[in-house]
Amino acid sequence: MSEIERPELRAAVDEILNRRPAVGLAVGVVRDGTLEFFHGHGVADIPSNRPVTEDTIFRIASITKTFTAIAVMQLWERGLVDLDAPAADYLRAFRLVPARSGWRPATVRHLLTHTAGLGEVAPASGALRPNFGENIEPGRPRSLAEHYRGRLRIDAEPGTRFRYGNHSHATLGQMVEDMTGQPLHRYLREHVFEPLGMTSTSLVRADLDAARIATGYTLRSSGPRAVPEREPVTAGAGAAYSTPTDMARYVAALLGGGANEHGSVLEPATLATMFAPQYQADPRLPGVGLTFFRGDVGGHHVAEHQGILPGFNSQITVAPGDGVGILAFTNGAHRAVMWLPVETGTLLGSVLGVPGEKIRTDVPQRPEVWSEICGWYHLPGRVTDVRVRAMIGAGVEVFVRRGELLLRFLTPLPPLYRGLPLHPDDPADPYAFRFDLGDGLGSSRVVFGREPGTDDMSVHFELMPLSARKRTPATNPRLWTEGAGAVAAATLLVRRVARGRGPSPAP
Repeated sequence: MSEIERPELRAAVDEILNRRPAVGLAVGVVRDGTLEFFHGHGVADIPSNRPVTEDTIFRIASITKTFTAIAVMQLWERGLVDLDAPAADYLRAFRLVPARSGWRPATVRHLLTHTAGLGEVAPASGALRPNFGENIEPGRPRSLAEHYRGRLRIDAEPGTRFRYGNHSHATLGQMVEDMTGQPLHRYLREHVFEPLGMTSTSLVRADLDAARIATGYTLRSSGPRAVPEREPVTAGAGAAYSTPTDMARYVAALLGGGANEHGSVLEPATLATMFAPQYQADPRLPGVGLTFFRGDVGGHHVAEHQGILPGFNSQITVAPGDGVGILAFTNGAHRAVMWLPVETGTLLGSVLGVPGEKIRTDVPQRPEVWSEICGWYHLPGRVTDVRVRAMIGAGVEVFVRRGELLLRFLTPLPPLYRGLPLHPDDPADPYAFRFDLGDGLGSSRVVFGREPGTDDMSVHFELMPLSARKRTPATNPRLWTEGAGAVAAATLLVRRVARGRGPSPAP
């Protein structure tokens, strides 16, 4: 390797494993169409003590979405799909039903960018079930038509907001089946996997060598615990299995304009469109392409996607302009959903010879704009948008404490609720900031701006292309919660006094 030597990269992976224990971890670097570096750590299965190798089969979860998107774009190249036509025009198995009449229809492009107005959980009862009711026991298939009971609800007007979830790409996968007359797993095998030489990749476990499939684990005080095998109903969003070897061939194709040494699946211009910005919460932030998320590593544009499933985490990140990509898979690590993208991004920066994003210390604060941005910001959406609610809660609050500008997430998580310092990130833009996520998870950008044609201030996030709008202080849910707590305490005190007991002594 040129920018960084193999021993240095291997040492960097070992340092990650020192900080982030994992049952098994596979990391690879792809350049010039080949898997230039690979490091396998740990075991794919504890009872058999099988080591992690280039041929270990991992569940890659939501990276499946990129395969489904490529299938849709193949149909687009053939003139069979219009990205800006209503998705309902191509869907036969179930209906997309808007919550309100008069909304614009959800298009194929909306589905590809998670802006179709679909919630995170469907049906809503899934919010009370493990894995939102989307995973079922192996050997007990259920169609999407059965799962959605013939209709999938659109909760927000398409095109008005981003909400990541599985139902957009499950719908796209169903659309491919309805248009081609083939099951999605068969279409992907014939039109994506086989052309790229991905011989050990499938949406169906039975198609694969069971002896090479990794077991997923959770880490506990009693040691790693195997996760029961389940299959997602939303297959087009997260059912795929693959190996580092196969995914290296896939990454090579993403870096090669849709082709690798084995064959081609897309035209270069089509793939470039998938990497280009298709939805941005704000023009100052990278946003999302057609399924691929966009980012920046030391000034180098990247496209990436993560995969999350109980017991498994996966990540691919490509820098198309540099011809370099990173892949990483684990079958048992704590909070890998947070650290795997950060660590692989840092590794990619090392390969490219550029530093990672850091908090700037050379940009002065501009207190004169604080009055504009301080306040609470509401994140629209349903309570059942559980993933985003777990991260952001009801919204965010920007405030000043002891002369320091802070952002707090209105969530029960104490580190996020206490408040994170906002550091200016652009000397020419007083409304651009960066905050440290803590725990070695890097930093993220946040920008403020007014809604077009209004005086309403909004906050936009880089971490996911989400936006929250500033609301009046009286509607701040934190004040309701604190007020309710104060009322409850006062009521208890009054009752104690009325009973002649008086207030409790101070501890």
